[in-house]
Amino acid sequence: MQKRTRNSWQAIITLILSVVATSFSQQKPLGLFEGQTDVGQVINPGSATYDAEKQEYTITGSGTNMWFDRDEFHLVWKRMKGNFILRTRAQFIGQGVDPHRKLGWIVRASLDPDSPHVNAAVHGDGLTSLQFRRAKGDSTEEVKSSVKGADIIQLERKGNTYIMSVAVFGETFVTDQVADLALSAEVYVGLFVCSHNKDVIEKAVFRDVRIIVPPGDNFVPYREYIGSNLEVLDIESGNRRIIHRSPESLQAPNWTPDGKALIYNHNGRLYRFDLAEKKPVAINTDFATSNNNDHVLTFDGKMLGISHHSKDDENKSIIYTLPVQGGKPQRITAKGPSYLHGWSPDGKFLIYTAERNGDYDIYKISAQGGEETRLTSAPGLDDGSEYTPDGKYIYFNSVRGGTMQIWRMKPDGSEQEEITDDEFNNWFPHISPDGKWIIFLSYSKAVAPGDHPFYKQVYLRLMPFEGGKPKVIAYVYGGQGTINVPSWSPDSKQVAFVSNTDLK
Repeated sequence: MQKRTRNSWQAIITLILSVVATSFSQQKPLGLFEGQTDVGQVINPGSATYDAEKQEYTITGSGTNMWFDRDEFHLVWKRMKGNFILRTRAQFIGQGVDPHRKLGWIVRASLDPDSPHVNAAVHGDGLTSLQFRRAKGDSTEEVKSSVKGADIIQLERKGNTYIMSVAVFGETFVTDQVADLALSAEVYVGLFVCSHNKDVIEKAVFRDVRIIVPPGDNFVPYREYIGSNLEVLDIESGNRRIIHRSPESLQAPNWTPDGKALIYNHNGRLYRFDLAEKKPVAINTDFATSNNNDHVLTFDGKMLGISHHSKDDENKSIIYTLPVQGGKPQRITAKGPSYLHGWSPDGKFLIYTAERNGDYDIYKISAQGGEETRLTSAPGLDDGSEYTPDGKYIYFNSVRGGTMQIWRMKPDGSEQEEITDDEFNNWFPHISPDGKWIIFLSYSKAVAPGDHPFYKQVYLRLMPFEGGKPKVIAYVYGGQGTINVPSWSPDSKQVAFVSNTDLK
């Protein structure tokens, strides 16, 4: 047998490493991810598939553990720099073998088994924890969450701080973090499965997977914008689908009463997005090309109300109406600013928020124009007004109690009463066409009660029309433009909304 020299062995090792590197670079993209691999000396290889129709990832993984100074697991990954937010709804399939099997998000400096990393992990027995290794070959550290059996898993990077936010679907986030964790500038980001048993393969499903890139440090709000996902949410299951993506700002989708299209705002213009063809087409609004995201359809879908910033009125928002297929708008409000929010079910009246004499209140006006009627007079902002489908109430949000909460009143402004009273700032109540549900947008108390800015972590919450505890049905990076206008499907089974991420 020919004896190999040291140089020949080095050449073979170099060739093997080259082949491995080439195999990584030639992997086909898997949904949002660039590739997949087993990390560590895994006996039973893992795998991953992506269902583009359901927008779900199914991942199998083996591996002895992800602990101490080395890891074994299956990883679906992509390379990223800068700050990001990773979010998914995940669960194991089947009872499993070991209670310490785990799934979740992970951020690694490398694919070496002893790499520095941080992960947000949910174990088979419900233990939810933030686990991390500060340096190559160090032992793993852990921060345990008070949440057991979380299925909503989020991991955020802000510089060298990593924040885990977890929840059981329907509940709000509980947060833990680790600071001064210096991973590399470019990291491997991905979903993982570890069986905690070298002889066993476990399987998990990850849905509603979002990799969110927030605005940069020098971002100027309301002058600069990031990209948008046009999403549809199934109310019963809570599952979400992205139906359209844009590197620019899309805002406030209406669902047409025939169920065939969404109407949204983009750069001051309105677009009709055909749900069958998945294509947007601009709506002809004639001179009105500086529309904000306050646009509303009549209940029968024949007319469209818009809020256009008129140059003839010092660029203030003025309300107009026009046929839904397009045409020359008819001016309705004489004064500005006026921000449209609702039509009466019979199409005879419009309701809107207007600034008059230094205060923002809700007003009512004939759909043909004329004198406006003031419906609210409490100090502070009243906004987001919308009729119930039976016309018996107007729901709105008001800051009169110190935080932004949901209120309602009779159509003449009488019997004003508070509907929500919690720690969140709640905006834009939308009543389902069947009159059974209310969905609204919730900001944390860290946001000023009278503000509803872009690009924040917010919740969409659902509440029975007759009252009760609100339930989170979507964990969203968005805010302004997410769900400003009525956006229920006509069968009351789905809601359309916008989430955000930098797609450039």
